Amino acid sequence: MKIIRVISTIIITALVSLGLAQKAWGFCGFYVAKADSKLYNQTSQVIIARDGDRTVLTMANDYQGDVKDFAMVVPVPVVLQREQVNVGDSKIIERLDQFSAPRLVEYFDPNPCADNRRYLESAPADLGRPGGTRAADAYDRSLGVTVEERFSVGEYNILILSAKDSRGLETWLRSNGYKIPRGANRLLRPYIRADMKFFVAKVNLDEFDKTGYQRLRPLQMAYESPRFMLPIRLGMMNATGEQDLIVYVLSPRGQAEITNYRTVKIPSNTEIPVFVKTEFGDFYTAMFQTAYEGEGKKVAFLEYAWDMASCDPCSANPLNSEELRKSGVFWLNSGRSNNVSRRSNNVYITRLHVRYTRDTFPEDLMFQETSNRELFQGRYILRHPFTGKMSCSAGVDYQQSLNRRLKQEAQTLAELTGWDIDEIRNKIDFPDVKPIPWWRHLW
Repeated sequence: MKIIRVISTIIITALVSLGLAQKAWGFCGFYVAKADSKLYNQTSQVIIARDGDRTVLTMANDYQGDVKDFAMVVPVPVVLQREQVNVGDSKIIERLDQFSAPRLVEYFDPNPCADNRRYLESAPADLGRPGGTRAADAYDRSLGVTVEERFSVGEYNILILSAKDSRGLETWLRSNGYKIPRGANRLLRPYIRADMKFFVAKVNLDEFDKTGYQRLRPLQMAYESPRFMLPIRLGMMNATGEQDLIVYVLSPRGQAEITNYRTVKIPSNTEIPVFVKTEFGDFYTAMFQTAYEGEGKKVAFLEYAWDMASCDPCSANPLNSEELRKSGVFWLNSGRSNNVSRRSNNVYITRLHVRYTRDTFPEDLMFQETSNRELFQGRYILRHPFTGKMSCSAGVDYQQSLNRRLKQEAQTLAELTGWDIDEIRNKIDFPDVKPIPWWRHLW
C-alpha cells in the first residue's frame, strides 16, 4: 500500500528560464549589426519538427537592441521560396517550454500512526544595394554572391543568398551597410563548401509597427533535405561566453539523438530538501553547471522525452492539435507518414539542452530520428515530513528514519549543486529525535 500521497506538481518554469538565461548566449546564425551597434543574443530556443527528410524549423531568440538594426544570417540547406517561410507564434515556444520544463513534485508523508502502519523510507518514486538593379546584379556576381530569392513575410524582409566565396559574401554584407562579427569569413567557408544557402532576415519597420508587438516573433521555415542538422558555429560570433541552446525536436517516431556529440540524461528523480521549493531556479542553475562540468563540458543533456499525448506528472497540458500545427507538426492531418503508422496524437517530443563554446562544440549539431519511445523527465522530489502528533511506537521509528532521510537529502543536494553542506543543513528543520528505548523490540 502506498503511504505517500501526491498532493501537487509545482512547475517553476519562469525561475528555471531566468536562472539559465543569465549565462545564455547562442543562436543558429549570427546577428548582423549596422554601423557600430553591439547586438547580442541572450537565449536561443529552436523547434525542429521532422518526419523523414521533411523539416519545419522554428527559430526564437531574445534579441537585445533596436529592431531597426536587426538582421540575421542563418545557413539553410536549400533555396527557400516565399511559401516556405512563416512568422510564428511566440506563445507556442512558451507552451513547449512549460510542457517539457524540469519540474518539482511534492509528496506529503502521512501520519505514521494512522491504521497502525509503520513508516517506509522508500519514496514513490530588405537589405541596401549599390546603384540600380543591373549595376547591383553585376556587383553581386563579381563577389560570387547571388540573390536567389527576395520576399517579405510579416514584419520581415527576407533574402536567400548563395555564394561561391566566403570573402565575397563577407564583402557583400559589409558593402550593403552591415558590420558583421569578426571571424565571419572563416566560419562561413564550410557552409559554402557544403553548397548551403544563406537565409538573411531584416525587419520591415512599417510592418513591425502594424503588428503592435513589442518583440520580434519567431521565424519558421519548411524544407526538404536529408540533412538533419542545426548550425551553431555562426552563433558563436555574437557570443560573450558560454552559450545555451534548448532544442525541442518533434517527431512521429520517437526520441531524436545528436550523433556527433554524446547525449546524457540530466540528473533526475532525486529527493531534495523541501526549502528548494523557493530556490528552484538557483538549484537547477547550479545543478546543471555541476553536471556540465562533470561531463567535461562536451555533452548535450536530455531534459525531457515523452509522448505528447500524455504527461506524468504534468507541468502543463499537452499541446492540442492546433498548437502542434503552429509548432510545425505537419503530419497529423496528412494521409501518410514516411516512417510509422498514422495516429492523431503521434508526436514525440525530445528536449535537448546544450551549453557550448567554440572549443567544446567545434561542429554543428547533427541529429537522427530513432524509434526509441522511452520516457524521461527532469524531475525533483520534495517530501514534506508529517508534523502532527504521533502517539505510537511507529511514530518514533518514523522520526528516526526521517532524520536519516533529511541528512541524505542534504548530502544529495550538495553533490548535485556543489553548495556548502553546512549551509544546506542549516536550512533544514531536523526533528528532535528521542532515543528508542532498548526494550522496544524485545517482545
